[in-house]
Amino acid sequence: MQSVENIPPRAPSRWPMALAFSFSAIVLLAIGLLAWRAPFETACAIDALIFLLLMLLVALYRRTLAASLPRQLLKAGALQDAIFNSANFSCIATDAQGVIQIFNVGAERMLGYAASDVVDKLTPAGISDAQEIVARAAALSAELDTVITPGVEALVFKATRGIEDIYELTYIRKDGSRFPAIVSVTALRDAQSKVIGYLLIGTDNTARKQVEAEQALLDQRLQEQQAYTRSLVETNNAELKKARLVAEKANRAKSEFLSSMSHELRTPLNAVLGFAQLMASDVPPPTVPQQRSIEQILKGGWYLLRLINEILDLAMIESGKVTLSQEAMSLLDVLQDCQAMIAPQAEKRGIRMHFPRCGQAFYVHADRTRVKQVMVNLLSNAIKYNQGGGAVTVECSRHGERVRVSVRDSGAGLDAGQVAQLFQPFNRLGQENSTEEGTGIGLVVTKQLVELMGGTIGVDSTVGVGTTFWFELAASSAPALVLGDGDALPQVQEPQESQRTLLYVEDNPANLALVEQLIARRSDLKLLTAIDAHLGIDLARTYQPDVILMDINLPGISGFGALHILHDDPLTSHIPVMALSANAVPRDIEKGLEAGFFRYLTKPIKVVEFMDALDVALHHAAAHGLADDIHAIR
Repeated sequence: MQSVENIPPRAPSRWPMALAFSFSAIVLLAIGLLAWRAPFETACAIDALIFLLLMLLVALYRRTLAASLPRQLLKAGALQDAIFNSANFSCIATDAQGVIQIFNVGAERMLGYAASDVVDKLTPAGISDAQEIVARAAALSAELDTVITPGVEALVFKATRGIEDIYELTYIRKDGSRFPAIVSVTALRDAQSKVIGYLLIGTDNTARKQVEAEQALLDQRLQEQQAYTRSLVETNNAELKKARLVAEKANRAKSEFLSSMSHELRTPLNAVLGFAQLMASDVPPPTVPQQRSIEQILKGGWYLLRLINEILDLAMIESGKVTLSQEAMSLLDVLQDCQAMIAPQAEKRGIRMHFPRCGQAFYVHADRTRVKQVMVNLLSNAIKYNQGGGAVTVECSRHGERVRVSVRDSGAGLDAGQVAQLFQPFNRLGQENSTEEGTGIGLVVTKQLVELMGGTIGVDSTVGVGTTFWFELAASSAPALVLGDGDALPQVQEPQESQRTLLYVEDNPANLALVEQLIARRSDLKLLTAIDAHLGIDLARTYQPDVILMDINLPGISGFGALHILHDDPLTSHIPVMALSANAVPRDIEKGLEAGFFRYLTKPIKVVEFMDALDVALHHAAAHGLADDIHAIR
């Protein structure tokens, strides 16, 4: 047992108080002696009064002495009484021979003995497991290289030598039942450090033992389960491998189905829509009934084509086949494109369109093609479900680290029940029988695209006022060039007579502007640009550029698809094609190089790396000489 370090402060000296009271008593006694010079009756009366004063003085001294004791001492005494009388742990004190002298309330509760049953009668060894004491004596004998006899000596040997001793022991109750205990033993010494007894403080260890037993059981079961699982995995390894191959085959089949579905469904639809349009334009024109039938064919055909497109979009998203090229892009550029695309539909219905004016530029980190798809879907819905002569307002605003785009219409609005059912596939919110065509898939695709780009989408609507759809994307800064320490942009040079040609295929105007700035500083190069792969392939065949710089995620044909077409065409197969993409993870780079790209550069553009790669590609093109030969032939 550790000694208590926080000893209450020492009581103040009692000598001054004792001297004061002694002096007062002496004075009273002197007065009593002098009183005997008076007549007998007077002397007796005075002495009786002095006796009473002395008694009062003694009582006052004792009361004052008690009141002068520090509160800490009184508190310490109360704490000691509480500890000794606690029922939560046993306190057993013995004399030097180990015979029990004190047996507290906790010991009585734990062991079932009354203090009178054990005091001056038993030792702690008498209420402990005999075999454990024998084992402890043997262990201590081996540890301390001395002979220790079983009994009290084995319990207190270490404490006798001033060694802190805490051990586990099984106590035996009066009724013969047993329980595990944790026992701390301390030697009690007098002022000359002679051992006069021992103090054993014990706590019931049953609960901890139960927990340990349960934990051991759980560990055993876990080990058995792990062994069973390991055995099961090893046994079924061949079946798991076979199942994995089957799953991979199914995924490949699904991918092939999705890739071929567009062609397989569009081919017959092309014939239906084509011949229906020819019939509508026949000379002489069809009769009125025939014209109505043709209009129904065309209406159903265009609806079916839109439905096919949206279902394929949804299937591609859910199968994880949609690839995104997220980079810094200007929202205003996309909104201008969408405004031009949607204007005829709005004019046809008499809807006024309000877009943000050229002012504050909003840049977001997203896929430009998918953002345009989201905007077109929301704008189409805002026009379709608006009222005649209504308005659609598009707004952009910054919300912390995100940019919000809102599309507000002046239609009939949605109630709370309808809002709750939004973004459910094929749910048109009761518009199935209306004159407005729709598939009920567009909003689902829109929501999933926004979330794929790390954004959120929502709606606010009031019946009779209108509806506002909004989505938020991570804010970004304008695309910028990356310069290393000590690097600088090359100086703008005068154009040379013999310039080489770089074709850049990119749908993001901001990235086009960056590359234009870089190429403008090189007098040996001139730049051609294309905003999609179709135009890029046509320009490559026509102008035979020395090097082609290709974005990966392009609308329509991707950069990989364009690379395949260019390599298969004898007119362009010799041209080195470099990729420039925001897809910058190692697997993307590896995939690009495996596909046949001459180099794979990542955004943001690193000026030195870009210029070095461009020089290597130009050197490669010049070394092969194919471009010069073709230019000479032409």
